[in-house]
Amino acid sequence: MLKGFREFVLRGNVVDLAVGVVIGAAFTGVVTAFSNGFINPLIKAITGGGATVGGTFRVNGAVFDYGALLTALLNFLIVAAILYFLVVAPLNRLNERLKRGQKAPVAEPSHQEKLLAEIRDELRRRP
Repeated sequence: MLKGFREFVLRGNVVDLAVGVVIGAAFTGVVTAFSNGFINPLIKAITGGGATVGGTFRVNGAVFDYGALLTALLNFLIVAAILYFLVVAPLNRLNERLKRGQKAPVAEPSHQEKLLAEIRDELRRRP
């Protein structure tokens, strides 16, 4: 049972997924710090400042903070773009190069095909 689990974990996809989650979480922290330190003050400066980023509006007493939505959207776009251009695209190019270098193995004819070829050749030799 442990052997099967070890093979499952060491099969490339699980390890790749784990590395991707860890890198994504770490990079999300960097982007959040960037947003809080640079983007949020920029949005506040553009929208006239105030305690909330971008501002709010009210509908029947409910407060909607559209600045938080703007920040979350920018965080998502930054994380997605960086991960795509620095991880996904280079790995796709690497996989394409590796596939180009590999030629498809030539399938050896089965025993039945060999016998049929011998019969065909023998029939061709007869007058």
